[in-house]
Amino acid sequence: MSIEEIRSLVAALEGVLVLEPGPGDGTPEIAWGDLFFYYAPDGKVPEREQPFATVVTKDYPGDDGSRLDEPGAFRLNIAAGREEFAGRTGHEPGGSRDGDDPAARDTLLPHPLYGAQAWLAVVEPGPRTDDAARDLLRSAHAAARGRWDRRRA
Repeated sequence: MSIEEIRSLVAALEGVLVLEPGPGDGTPEIAWGDLFFYYAPDGKVPEREQPFATVVTKDYPGDDGSRLDEPGAFRLNIAAGREEFAGRTGHEPGGSRDGDDPAARDTLLPHPLYGAQAWLAVVEPGPRTDDAARDLLRSAHAAARGRWDRRRA
């Protein structure tokens, strides 16, 4: 699954705002080239809402275990929620499994920094994680839509 395939899949979901920071838009240079997916049917970034998924294309300070500095590397990050997280990892958010390697390619793992918040991540999604990544993106979108609806009710 390429970055463009992820962008196309998520952008096609109802009410999604895709942010792609770049030069001249006032965003920090470190974020340029990354993608941030929000449920925002009004087209505005929600004030107190995190994206429901992101794609990062480089190592960030304090987050270099995925080795995204390697050519072509990127990581898909998804706000899975507690139930999906536990179902996919076999443990509650905040726990870990022995042997988890945050640099493993095409492997669904707890996010190296935000696993305790029930985020999952996969570096270079491929055949082993394609279906799970697609399902998780749709589920994260639905959860974000539900939060949006509850805030406006």
